[in-house]
Parts: sequence; structure tokens; C-alpha cells
Amino acid sequence: MNCASFNVTRRFWRVWQRNFSVYRQNWKVSFLLPMLEPLFYLLAFGVGLSVLVGKIHCHGIEVSYVKFIAPALLSINIMNNAFFENTYASFVRMYYQKTFDAMMATPLTLEEIITAEIVWSATKSAIATTLMLIVISSFGLIHYPHGLFIIPLSFLGGIAFGSLGMFFTGIVPRIELFNLPIFLFITPMLLFSGTFFPMENLPQWAQIAAVFLPLTHLVNLARAFSFGIIDAGALWGFGYLLIFCLVFFPLAIRKMHKRLIK
Repeated sequence: MNCASFNVTRRFWRVWQRNFSVYRQNWKVSFLLPMLEPLFYLLAFGVGLSVLVGKIHCHGIEVSYVKFIAPALLSINIMNNAFFENTYASFVRMYYQKTFDAMMATPLTLEEIITAEIVWSATKSAIATTLMLIVISSFGLIHYPHGLFIIPLSFLGGIAFGSLGMFFTGIVPRIELFNLPIFLFITPMLLFSGTFFPMENLPQWAQIAAVFLPLTHLVNLARAFSFGIIDAGALWGFGYLLIFCLVFFPLAIRKMHKRLIK
């Protein structure tokens, strides 16, 4: 198999279908978490910190703190669902369950298997985001119809973070070592991407560093859509995420190719 080629046909949907079938077996748990999680966050931050913080200026308007963090919670959900699906879950399918080995014994190519894994992680992010969006919208925190753009955004963000997760799956030798990319990449993004406080409060060097983090642009886009604002900044964020996907998607396939094809 030539690593330089990108041999993907519609057969990759069969791998996606396999993952979806497994997902449906535990659908009650899968549906429950994204519905309860925003309730806990909104209760804690809305009742607790919102009183202390007051109003926040963002995207040229003044909003409550709970409205400020609501789209950030959606963005964190997108990142976590895609990244952890293509790290821990994909690693288990590859290393412990030998699912990848079984699929590679069929006419499926490795590129089709990895593509399906990443697309599935994006699908899972979109499902969880839709459920969270319903819950958060019930509190009047999302502006419509612009808020509907968050759903396709969740799929794009899922491809980005799914590709990043699969890239690490291709280079991490043991499952316990996923703690390193989580500590070095996911945690800093969680804290310094304008999620729980405006980036303007950070030092200048941290603001510059945050521009290179994909979660920063995902949060900015989700926040703009939830406020009903579409401007040049939103287009820049979309372009960044698209370029991120175009870079890390083939990188993930290349690293998995080197790992699985001896």
C-alpha cells in the first residue's frame, strides 16, 4: 500500500456504520451525559460566578457571564468528544480489540478505516452538541437562526480535533501515555482559549499563543453564532479550522500508516 496515495471510497461508511451500531447499544448513557453536563455547568457558573463577575464585553456587546460561557461549553464538548474518541476509544479498537486488524483483512484500505474513525468522531461531536444546544437554548442563551450554524461547526471542529487525536494515536506507544498530550495540549486549550474568561485578560504573550490554538477559534465562532454575529473574525476562524483539518487529517493517516503497516 502506498502511503503517498489517498485511497478512500464510499466503503469507509461501513466502518462508520459499525461504530454507530456500537454507539446505539449504549445510546441512553450517550444521550444522558450531554444533556446533564450543561445543566451542572450553567447551575454552578450561572448561580455562583455570574453574580460575582457581572457583565462581560464580548464581540462589541455586553452579555452576562452565563451567556458568555454557554458557547464555550459547547466548544469544549466538541473538542472532548472528538479528541477522546480518536485517542482512547480508537486505541482500544486498534490495540486491544484488534478491530483494525480484522478490518484490514477485508477489501477496506487503511485510509478508509482511519477516515471513518475521524468522521465518526465528528459525528459523535455533532450529536452531543445538538443535545447540549437544545438544553442551553431552553435558557434563552442562544440567538436563532444564527445558533443553528453551531451544528455544522461542531462537525468541522470534530474533524479538526478527531484528526489531532488520531495523530497522537499514531505516535503514542501505550494508552497511559495519552496523559501527555492531554496535559500539554488539551488542558492549556481548555484554560487559555477564551473559554471561562476573555482572552484580553491574559498577558500579551499568552494572547499571541492562544491565536494558534484551535479551540480559540472554535470558541470564537460558537460565541459569534450564539450572539447572532457573523463578521470577518468568524471567517478567519473558519479558515483556520479548515486549514488545521487539511494539515492534521493527512498527518493522522500517515502516522497510523507507519504504525500499522510493517
